[in-house]
Amino acid sequence: MPKHSQHRRRGKYALDADDIDWLENTPEADDGPPEGDRWSTWDQSTPLEKGPRPYPDWLVTDLAAVDTEHGVLKTGKEADVHLISRGVPGTDRVCLLAAKRYRSFEHRLFHRDSGYLEGRRTRDDRTNRAMAGRTAFGRQAIAAQWAVAEFEALCRLRGLGMPVPYPVQIVGTEILQEFIGTPDGYAAPRLAQVTDDLDDLWEQLVDAMVTLAREGLAHGDLSPYNLLVHQDRLVIIDLPQIVDVIAHPSGPSYLDRDARNVATWFAAKGVTAADPDALAVLLRRESRIPV
Repeated sequence: MPKHSQHRRRGKYALDADDIDWLENTPEADDGPPEGDRWSTWDQSTPLEKGPRPYPDWLVTDLAAVDTEHGVLKTGKEADVHLISRGVPGTDRVCLLAAKRYRSFEHRLFHRDSGYLEGRRTRDDRTNRAMAGRTAFGRQAIAAQWAVAEFEALCRLRGLGMPVPYPVQIVGTEILQEFIGTPDGYAAPRLAQVTDDLDDLWEQLVDAMVTLAREGLAHGDLSPYNLLVHQDRLVIIDLPQIVDVIAHPSGPSYLDRDARNVATWFAAKGVTAADPDALAVLLRRESRIPV
């Protein structure tokens, strides 16, 4: 038995020179997980950086769990989404997660950030100036704001019963969330790829958009490409640009654009109830914006 183990039996802090030498000369690989790519990051997030309680039964929160990478699910201008399995080695406790990682500022293209970030100021004037000037530090702060905004939106909408993935946790600019797909890792199709049950999916979408509008919110970039269909259920994804339609000076225009984008698509697919103008009027009324 290593000497450090003997000392730990005598007392929690019983370390001597031999223990310190053993720790300093132990290869870093010994601290890595027995399998997988990294230890679970669950304990790296504070309670406010974790999803709403109660945690779902399927979620693995054991500190002995490890995360294993399984490839990229989706690439985008601002972030990439990776498939991860989080499991406890030697057991059948495992869950699939989607890890959305906002890119470092050198490789990111926030082509619309000035419009969406209007009004999202921090309490630190230096950070606000850096963000406005798009310095290296400012762009990194912008990335953090996008990640935080999306995580907070997921938590809020989940609490409203909205059809969004469960937000597991946020660590820096990485958001871990529920994987929407099959147990063997096949992602649910986007709405743009679906041709069946469109009338029912349209009704689901209108209900979700009305719930958002009543909260004074708009998705901000809604389209058939950030809506998933899983087991006949519509799921809304990609929420970093969610807009407060009352506080944001261009809020109503984002609301109208969301309505136009999705209703036009459904109408082109033969859904007779889909009317861009009628949906825009409905959403403005529900959000108490003058029509």
